[in-house]
Amino acid sequence: MKNSYAIFVLSKYFSIFIRNFVKLLYTSFCTDMNLEKKRFLYALFFPTVFVVLIGLVFACQVGLHIDLYWLGVHPGHLNGLLGILTHVFVHSDITHLLNNLLSFWILSVALFYFYRDIALRILLYSWLISGTLLWIIGRESWHIGCSDLIYCLAFFLFLSGLLRKHIPLIAISLTVVFVYGSLVWNLLPWMPDRPISWEGHLAGAVTGITLAVIFRHQGPQRPPELEDEEIDDNEPYWEEENASEEDESIANSNI
Repeated sequence: MKNSYAIFVLSKYFSIFIRNFVKLLYTSFCTDMNLEKKRFLYALFFPTVFVVLIGLVFACQVGLHIDLYWLGVHPGHLNGLLGILTHVFVHSDITHLLNNLLSFWILSVALFYFYRDIALRILLYSWLISGTLLWIIGRESWHIGCSDLIYCLAFFLFLSGLLRKHIPLIAISLTVVFVYGSLVWNLLPWMPDRPISWEGHLAGAVTGITLAVIFRHQGPQRPPELEDEEIDDNEPYWEEENASEEDESIANSNI
């Protein structure tokens, strides 16, 4: 009964948010707005919807006192396959939720802004592939949270910018390293007693690196370099002037 009521409340508030948010976007796109602002609004749409949905799931989980651990990934068990799709929506506490949502929102907005042509595919593949890898390599436990998506996006943005050799994308790569460089310390079980799914982090990192290599020729690319002007093989102008003066002097001497 509680589960049914939670789904009802969740769907109600989520539909209200989506309706209002879509109305705002439609109004903005129909007005005289420059292309850059439209690109920015598009980059905000999917990450914001995803973050709000995760937040609503957590609100229902806390408000109705229900435990949704069974929506996580249970590696090696058939009852854990559903978690490949649902584990990103479940978080253990408010600290876990806020840490993940802030990082995911920032990285996904960067993805949809700079890689808008392939962003949806990257997000979908990140979700499915990292979840599947986690189900394969994870330890005997229930793995919840969207940290695997965070690692996937971080590694994709970092490596993809370097592979494309495009200055704005390289700047994003360096920014990711500066802000999220410490993520690498949670890729391996340095402290196995901590309740952190390092397997999920590793699965996300491997997925992000793989997608960056596979999609390196799709999406934004380095613009072609301007061809250098053809070098004039003629003599420099000062040598031409000297030659013309010599010809005049020779002509005058012949007269």
